[in-house]
Amino acid sequence: MSKNILICGVGGQGTVLAAKVLSQAALCNGEHVLSAETIGMAQRGGSVVSHVRIGNDVFSPLIPKGQADIIIAFEAAEAVRSFEYLKEGGMVIVNRNIVQPVTASLTGKTFSTDEMISFLEKNASKVVAVDTEKACKELGSSKVVNMVLLGAATQTGLFSKDDLKQAIKMLVKPEFYELNVKAVDYIK
Repeated sequence: MSKNILICGVGGQGTVLAAKVLSQAALCNGEHVLSAETIGMAQRGGSVVSHVRIGNDVFSPLIPKGQADIIIAFEAAEAVRSFEYLKEGGMVIVNRNIVQPVTASLTGKTFSTDEMISFLEKNASKVVAVDTEKACKELGSSKVVNMVLLGAATQTGLFSKDDLKQAIKMLVKPEFYELNVKAVDYIK
């Protein structure tokens, strides 16, 4: 049985590293993994979407619309933008903290995280909204949003915190290992 995980956010939030950690965790378990990123204008705060597909019955790295078991959203508007990928009964893990797009600041039109999360709660089976700002403050680093959200996503049962920690050890510089592990463990 395949596992389809869509990770979305904006450039600079750590979505690509999150996808690599998730892929490595699956590889460490001997699972077949395909992944792909669509990065666009990521360096300028644009959309970043990573597809991670795990399983022997996976032959393409891109998740078909309506087939994602979980969406891990580093930004609420990106969760709404990618919502069509979520399958019926799927779960959304979403960052409560908003990143207003450049176009919003130029036009004076902003959007509300509460509106975005409300849409998700009305349309998804399960939504977990994570206050990553609080988590990062308590952990002492703003660079662990990705690991906090991955840790929260273990609630799906698609992968475990131990799997993530093993992958982090392989992919993250040793001096940042403990901080990233604390971030994975932040959500109980």
